[in-house]
Amino acid sequence: MNDTSATPLVLRDVCRTFRSGDEWLDVLRGVNLTLRAGEIVALVAPSGTGKSTLLHLAGLLESPDAGSVVVGGQDAGRLSDLERTAIRRRMIGFVYQAHHLLPEFTALENVVLPQLIAGVRRADAWVRGEALLGSFGLAHRLEHLPGRLSGGEKQRVAIARALANRPGLLLADEPTGNLDVNTSGAVFDELLHIVRGHGVAALIATHNEELAARMDRVVTLRDGQLMDLSLSR
Repeated sequence: MNDTSATPLVLRDVCRTFRSGDEWLDVLRGVNLTLRAGEIVALVAPSGTGKSTLLHLAGLLESPDAGSVVVGGQDAGRLSDLERTAIRRRMIGFVYQAHHLLPEFTALENVVLPQLIAGVRRADAWVRGEALLGSFGLAHRLEHLPGRLSGGEKQRVAIARALANRPGLLLADEPTGNLDVNTSGAVFDELLHIVRGHGVAALIATHNEELAARMDRVVTLRDGQLMDLSLSR
């Protein structure tokens, strides 16, 4: 395995500052993080500490004020907006607490559409979508609109959509935060199974310490810096 495939994400001395009134807030101050293929890392930190900002930077939705974000061996700071968009489409999958499914499209169409946008042949996208949804126990829900799905089913579709283009990097922001305990556990089991089975690197923000404990590492943000809690276990 080459270095590019082995390290889907590298953050080096990443800094991000926001203006609040007359003050500047240092949200991230020299964050360093490396995610290797097949590694699942939990990001556990209180609200307002910069978790979403960190995920947005890792997903190339924002740019750091200093430092570098390297995805799949490519330094995003040296790429054009079009090149960054291409990397997001091809290499990065996103899962949010709110599923953000397109309400006018079926479960299957929600998983097929990202593939079509990425240039996958329609027939291949259909097969991939059916297989992914089937692996999440949704083979009987392919033609259902989101309005006819339960909360857990919608989130399963959202996870399948995030994995549709075979990303090397999965970023998830409280993916089970809106679900009850039983549903949350079942959805998380499926997420871990798929991610580990496909060797995807994953950074998952969660407040659920039980779920975090099942991941390979646990990191947190304190005073704008990333700390690895696994070292103190």
